[in-house]
Amino acid sequence: MTEYTEEERRILAYLTDSVTRGERYVRSRTIADAIGLTAKQVGTRLPRLAEKADDVEIEKWGRARSTTWRVTRG
Repeated sequence: MTEYTEEERRILAYLTDSVTRGERYVRSRTIADAIGLTAKQVGTRLPRLAEKADDVEIEKWGRARSTTWRVTRG
């Protein structure tokens, strides 16, 4: 079983809930605003979660002014 920090669990819960409605494209700031973290806290954890998470697939999608993440069911 994979061990997650409290922040990672909060991010995963948000993403898992988001993808129940289908594929999503999100930015760290959107997640951070919804769960009470900073965009930097979310942005540093998403690459690690992309490797560890089984429930959702997290893919770095694009980088304009900030990184966009593509999230789908795992």
